[in-house]
Amino acid sequence: MTITKLARQVNPALKEVRIGVRREDPRRIWERRVPLTPDAVYDLVSTGNVVVSVQSCSRRIFKDEEYQKAGANVVKSVNHNDFDIVLGIKEPLVEEITPLKPSPTRLVPHSPTHFMFSHTIKGQAYNMPLLSKFVAPSHSKKPSTLYPDLIDFELITSSEGGKRTVGFGWFAGGELAGVLESLASMAQAHLEIGIASPFLYTPRPHTLPSLDRLRAALKEIGETIAANGTPAALGPFVIGLTGNGNVSQGCLSMLQELPIEKVRVEDLEALVKNPTTSLNKIYLVHAQPEDYFIRSDGGKYSRDHYYSSPQSYVSVFAERIAPYLTLFLNGTGWSPSFPRLMSNDQLATALSRAQTLGGARFTNIGDISCDVEGGLQFLTKATTISSPFYKVRTDDMSAELPAVQMMSVDILPASIPLDASNHFSSALGPYLKGLIECQLNPDKAPYPEALARARIASEGVLTNKHKWLQPAVDEVHMASGSRAHVAPVDGQQEKPRVVDQSKVPPETATRAPEKKHKILMLGSGMVAGPAVDLLASTADVQLVIGSNSLLEMQSLAAPHHNVAYRMVDIGRRDTYEHLIKDADVVISLLPAPMHPEIAKLCIQHRSHLITASYIAPEMEALALEAKRADITILNEIGLDPGIDHISARAMLSDISAKSLHVSSFTSFCGGLPAPEDSHVPLRYKFSWRPNGVLTAATNPATFKLKKEIIKVPGEDLLKTVFPNLPISDKFELEGIANRDSLKYMPVYRTERAETFLRGTLRYPGFCSLMQSFRSLGLLNQSDKIHVQDWTTFVNQCVSLHLNIQDGPLPPLSSIIPLEDVAQLHDALVFLGLARSPLQAIADTKPMPPLPEGNCTPLDVFAYLLSHKLKYGRNERDMVVLAHEVVTRCPKTNDYRVHTSNLTVFGKLAADPDLQRGERPASAMARTVGIPVALAARMVARNKETFKRGVLRPTSKDIFMPLMSNLEEMGLGMKEATSKLGKQDARRTVSASVYESYSNATRFERDVAGNGRSAGDLNDTSKYLDREWVDEWPEGEEGDFMKKDGRV
Repeated sequence: MTITKLARQVNPALKEVRIGVRREDPRRIWERRVPLTPDAVYDLVSTGNVVVSVQSCSRRIFKDEEYQKAGANVVKSVNHNDFDIVLGIKEPLVEEITPLKPSPTRLVPHSPTHFMFSHTIKGQAYNMPLLSKFVAPSHSKKPSTLYPDLIDFELITSSEGGKRTVGFGWFAGGELAGVLESLASMAQAHLEIGIASPFLYTPRPHTLPSLDRLRAALKEIGETIAANGTPAALGPFVIGLTGNGNVSQGCLSMLQELPIEKVRVEDLEALVKNPTTSLNKIYLVHAQPEDYFIRSDGGKYSRDHYYSSPQSYVSVFAERIAPYLTLFLNGTGWSPSFPRLMSNDQLATALSRAQTLGGARFTNIGDISCDVEGGLQFLTKATTISSPFYKVRTDDMSAELPAVQMMSVDILPASIPLDASNHFSSALGPYLKGLIECQLNPDKAPYPEALARARIASEGVLTNKHKWLQPAVDEVHMASGSRAHVAPVDGQQEKPRVVDQSKVPPETATRAPEKKHKILMLGSGMVAGPAVDLLASTADVQLVIGSNSLLEMQSLAAPHHNVAYRMVDIGRRDTYEHLIKDADVVISLLPAPMHPEIAKLCIQHRSHLITASYIAPEMEALALEAKRADITILNEIGLDPGIDHISARAMLSDISAKSLHVSSFTSFCGGLPAPEDSHVPLRYKFSWRPNGVLTAATNPATFKLKKEIIKVPGEDLLKTVFPNLPISDKFELEGIANRDSLKYMPVYRTERAETFLRGTLRYPGFCSLMQSFRSLGLLNQSDKIHVQDWTTFVNQCVSLHLNIQDGPLPPLSSIIPLEDVAQLHDALVFLGLARSPLQAIADTKPMPPLPEGNCTPLDVFAYLLSHKLKYGRNERDMVVLAHEVVTRCPKTNDYRVHTSNLTVFGKLAADPDLQRGERPASAMARTVGIPVALAARMVARNKETFKRGVLRPTSKDIFMPLMSNLEEMGLGMKEATSKLGKQDARRTVSASVYESYSNATRFERDVAGNGRSAGDLNDTSKYLDREWVDEWPEGEEGDFMKKDGRV
């Protein structure tokens, strides 16, 4: 039995519904609209069953006296304890929603209903405190009747088609006001450049009391134009309009007051360039989607195809239409996954073209849709009636291009409050009467269906469509002292999440069967292919790819009927947050600095996250939040880090089970060209971002060697080379240390090891040549240059690096060791950065276009290398991973060498061992993408029981199943063990490293008295992550360590 019915049984004589109309937030100085007009009040109170009280307010478009004459009570305040229904336009002040108390004056004693535009349905953080006034915390024991109901005007829709039915339509003044504000803004912008136009007399909407008066004023301006024309300096006056909904129809209605001549898109160029074009008209081009959206495959525009496959279209508005417009009125909406009308870089393109035509074209825009960073990416903010416009420049615009004046008032109907209020009140009336009838006669009149759909919360509980907002509400209650339980207790099911489908057009949304695990992959770069192929061939997975590259996503998804993709802009959270919310597991293949922000969204929406990147401090700081949100954030699950962790832990676990003590641990990994394809400078080619390779060559490193702690500063890393490592008998390799090895000693349970080193593999000569590049300033990340010509690029870098502003550069031999000069010269000739008298051996490939704007030397060099050192057709890359562990048996004092190696070559189309559903891919892509996909699949299938927090794949319950999966995918390690005698010591990797160290004179040692000493390792707290210690299983090293009293 409902509360309404109960109330009628308790007090059947009560026959009045009490309605309160509250004032709007006094901080909204232009909000003069009302939900009920005096005429509507009279209509309601005349029934004898409704009492209306209106809170006094001198700002409203209707005076208090008008409401009194209509039969309303004018009161000082509206407290919902005294009313059955409370009406307002925008959100009230949070403090005005006071705790409810039972009230004999209300027909519904405990649950008044609030109507408003609440701005909560998308999870807007700033309004969660407001929503918490209507929603109880999870597992609350308080009576639900202490919370009022909340209905949002925005959600009141028709039963067929779901079209909004209560709002401020174009004929209520919103879009009509937008035209006037845009014309007034434009007139001022023209005056600033010395041109006065008739539009200077355009009235701003709030300056006249009605639409009729505003129309009359604009019509008078139109008559002036028809008689005297527009300024010749502006040329033919062209207004562009987009959209076919209420917004555009409202604009067309107001523009009818001007001497309009409609023109086609194809007529624009001739119209603007023709010196005889009449200036006594306003030319209007109402552009349709087929005018500015073209298919990437060359096909013809089709509305059905556009909505089903928006990723197949690109906008040419900037080229075809924008340059010819004097004023642009944007009346079209935009949703993520759809192409933008214009991007930031397209704005520069349009303005450059417009400059050649004259007339200050495309310098004035009225975005009446007011979709910030939406269809017009460069619309950066909404404006107000008090300050209706601003100027915008993008980073892509050169100094000679003019700024664009943007009018983007987001409450345009408020500027014509009379007409807006009349329309709104009329639209709300039938729904309000339906609710009143239900409250008066609950046994006969059902609750209106439209209001049921629009209800966000009822009796303290979110309706099903909005339950995903509960965690945000719980956070507010917890912050305010409520004992709400936010995180699920052990064994409790995860609360259901409902995706905000308004962010994904229903025509393009892909709905997977409920039994399928939803995995979202953010990023579509070099390593994505193998991950997509593996997940797409997994029957219980539904994969969605999110990226800003349409071509990459199309290529990735092409062979698979069950892979969806969505265009996202990682700079715009609203383009991908709904995808994260809908996913069980998110894979982030984005650049590592972006992972923490993605992780925060995963925490917010309780989606698990997988990355291949090292755990950054910002990510590690989220460990507790991840546990509270009951999610897994699994990192370092690519190649290095990734397969190296998994294989090392598996190997060390087996060694520990045999009670052997680890004396030395070395691990080297590298991605290289196959030997036959390595005959280029650096003997290196790029299968991933060159920037990463170059910056890695400048990282400092720390490792342990024969009980000594070695610290290598970043500037010395390339000088600290380990040559001739005995890893392969088929090709020679050199190595350099990789970052801070010491922090992995507790992770690998090897604190007692005398040697511990993780390193990177390269072919011989890589480090000396890269060091030469560094000495020339090519790896400079601190300063920026503008490259005028490739032949002067090196000179620019050297001058900047050596701080030489004028005068000749020093000879190369004074910068580079003499023995390295020839190698460097040959490399520069190959790269097109130097000339050689022996042109026959020079690289004849054309140079790439010069990068635009100011860039760091490293970024420019990486850009060049990506062109010059890329893999050719039928060329393969190679990945080499080699672990070596030297152990001692405490019983026999025998030493053994344990090796675990992996060598993987890129797969070409002709390779016979391609897995089912797998496409040709580089070795790097396979050894990063496949582990990522396996981890995502494992977490998705075990999401209820998988470990929570910020993790690495170093606990047994993670690395053991992944090792098995990798072997099935052809990425298994090859292990071997042999005895080690004193005469064999030099053939080990650890001995080779030590020999290099002993012979070197340029190592910077950090021993006792200078930073960390060997004795520091007796206290591992500075490297030990307590979360990882908690993961150690009984047995293995855990028992052995406990005996030592250190765990």
